[in-house]
Amino acid sequence: MIRGRGAHRFAESPVLQLALPAWRSRLVGLCLLGAFGVLLGRAFYLQIINNDFLQEKGESRYRRDIEISASRGKVTDRNGDVLAISTPMKSIWAIPADARLDGEQLRQLAKALDADPKELARKLAGDKGFVYLQRQVAPEVADRIAALKLPGIYQNKEYRRYYPTGDMSAHLVGFTGVDDKGLEGVELAFEKSLVGHPGSRSVIRDRRGQIVEDVGSIRPPQDGREIRLALDSKIQYLAYSQLKQAIADNKAKAGGAVVIDAKSGEILALANWPTYNPNNREHLSGAQLRNRAVTDTFEPGSTLKPFTAALALESNKFRFDSVINCAPGRLTIGNATISDAHPHGALTVAQVIQKSSNVGAAKLAAAFSPQEMWEMFDAVGFGQTPRLGFPGEVPGRLRAWKTWRPIEQATMSYGHGISVSLMQLARAYTVFARDGELLPLSLTRIDDGPVTGVPVFSPQTARELRAMLEMAAGPGGTAPKAQVPGYRVAGKTGTAHKLEGGLYANKYVSSFVGFAPVSDPRLIVAVMIDEPSGGRHYGGDVAAPVFSAITGGALRTLGVPPDAQMTVAQASSPKEKL
Repeated sequence: MIRGRGAHRFAESPVLQLALPAWRSRLVGLCLLGAFGVLLGRAFYLQIINNDFLQEKGESRYRRDIEISASRGKVTDRNGDVLAISTPMKSIWAIPADARLDGEQLRQLAKALDADPKELARKLAGDKGFVYLQRQVAPEVADRIAALKLPGIYQNKEYRRYYPTGDMSAHLVGFTGVDDKGLEGVELAFEKSLVGHPGSRSVIRDRRGQIVEDVGSIRPPQDGREIRLALDSKIQYLAYSQLKQAIADNKAKAGGAVVIDAKSGEILALANWPTYNPNNREHLSGAQLRNRAVTDTFEPGSTLKPFTAALALESNKFRFDSVINCAPGRLTIGNATISDAHPHGALTVAQVIQKSSNVGAAKLAAAFSPQEMWEMFDAVGFGQTPRLGFPGEVPGRLRAWKTWRPIEQATMSYGHGISVSLMQLARAYTVFARDGELLPLSLTRIDDGPVTGVPVFSPQTARELRAMLEMAAGPGGTAPKAQVPGYRVAGKTGTAHKLEGGLYANKYVSSFVGFAPVSDPRLIVAVMIDEPSGGRHYGGDVAAPVFSAITGGALRTLGVPPDAQMTVAQASSPKEKL
């Protein structure tokens, strides 16, 4: 290399010297070092101190929380016999985007589900992220589908409700829907107690969505609470079978029966006809679903006469043996005339009930103001729901007393112009079986001692009414067919025309309400037969025999000792107009 005078070496060229001051380069270096420190600190924080964020992001790609179904609580009768129970089933569902099935796979799936391949193809062709293919599939069917290992096809555990007693107690127990939610009866009334709370568990899935590892339970499921009803399955069967037979024998449209424990107010049986099988509801009609004993009302007819007589005795205006002139068997009030089916002359108050005199009942009612009579009907629960908490309870119809005309007050004394449900009527008779107390009713079993009611009549009035009602169910009354061998029974018949379009039609509702044994009442039984058309329609002929059969069987089932000789007179029932 040739260097001239004054020349510089290449490495010492001024062009290669830094143009920036030295402090700036140091600042840049410090900034880079600081940034590196921040990144290092952030990485340490995320990975060592607080790694939840990265863990969550990672787990979101392979970890899932799956809901664990809870079993709905059982429904049992008072003795623990099962009335409703949930059985394990499976639901088959799919993610359409992942369910790419060829023709053979689709046919196999359709065959296992007993479904139409075209319908399955339509569901899988949709743009939804989730679709049910079939609900409540039997476990063995679900196992066959799982063995096919079809992509995008999954299963969940669920439950299906099963009702061992079928149509026998359908209206009381009710049923659930496909989502295991109560829709009718006790299943709906006690939904909050019966329904369980689902749990969850965490699992690891592979890229195809298949579970490859069970990580563990996050929240265990809580099964629903068991509901023990007051119902006695043996007595329920008696009520159901006897009601069904009576409707067939009398070619009736419908009917209902209620059995109440007079000591506790527990409902031991509730039967209706027509009925349905809650395990198979494919061909149901509205008539089958109606719980007539609770939701339907009717004019009770002469079953209300004892309440008019009780008001008369309670007021001290009349006595048990006070004489009422019922001749000539007719009574005109304004432009209307009340008649007895059979003319009577002078009758005592007791005989008015025994012979079921409309004229006698109307004359008793005439001694009271409309307000006094309304207050008595209200006190025994008419015009109010029975407050069972049961779906569809109705209050019936009891018009305000200020609107009553004299003829309306007279007809109400023997059960026309007022409507009640069979449950209301059965409950009202607790005042006669319980020394004047109106009992609250209970769908569930009561285990916490004696039940007290609301006083309505004095014990003396109730005892005298029991004697009258025993006369009415005896050989000289309107319902000798209500008698039960070995037991003293008391009760009252009712035969009322049906209202259609505001007019009374030539159709009837036949009823009987009574209790036994009279010496110490244990059971109250109410029976209603709607539109009997087999040649008989009087309550003493149609409903009283059903009462006898149910009451006799139920008393023996409960082990109630007899209080009368083992004889019974089956005389023909005197015809009762109303």
